[in-house]
Amino acid sequence: MLSGMPEPVWARPDPGARRPRYTRAQIAAAALAIADAEGIDAVTMRRVATALDAGTMTLYHYVRSKSDLFALMQDAIMEELLVPPDSLSADWREALTAIAHRARASFVRHPWAVRGIATDGGAAGPHALRHFEQSLAAVAGTGLPIADKLDLIAMIDDYVAGFVLKSDLEPGPEAIPAEAAPAIAAYLDEQLRTGDYPHLTELLGDGDRWAALAGILGSGPTPDERFARGLRRLLDGAAGDISRLNAQSARH
Repeated sequence: MLSGMPEPVWARPDPGARRPRYTRAQIAAAALAIADAEGIDAVTMRRVATALDAGTMTLYHYVRSKSDLFALMQDAIMEELLVPPDSLSADWREALTAIAHRARASFVRHPWAVRGIATDGGAAGPHALRHFEQSLAAVAGTGLPIADKLDLIAMIDDYVAGFVLKSDLEPGPEAIPAEAAPAIAAYLDEQLRTGDYPHLTELLGDGDRWAALAGILGSGPTPDERFARGLRRLLDGAAGDISRLNAQSARH
């Protein structure tokens, strides 16, 4: 370990007791339950110790710092992203699609996690490394240069995180209280009368524009359908790059 650099929790052996009372998986699960119920800010060493029916100092015997605790949580989430090894397709599109769907499901279960948490060495956890290994395996047969392979993996990650934040976690128009709808509808009409929004005016027509907007949004594809469609289009773009690269290689 470099001098002065913190040693990640993964580089340290489990506590020396022959049969430790708590495992790292149990500690991570207790912390995740608190974060899922109350948000990441509610996770403290004291709260986790209480959930485990342990003393705070006892917990420090297993986890040296809150950063280490967050690292355990992060790696537990990475475990959820892993596709069962015998289920990971050899087809790059199918493999990346499976990984993306598992990532989205995990972030929906743990909405606080999509924005990330600060840890010391969390990204080097065993399940995080396995997740990255699976992602590399998924793109191995594309024929892309390594930089493009990494870029494709990053684009999938960015798409998943952005979709979860924008579509899965943000409330839609249906979440607006009924008593607030008339004032919002009046404001919408006032803005459209300025003539500054011709395309929006054409879309909503001349009637009850708030009802029209709600109808348009409510009649569209489901979030699951939109996620699959957007992911398919992203992969279509990557497939085009792969085809062009293969064509160039064939000419040479």
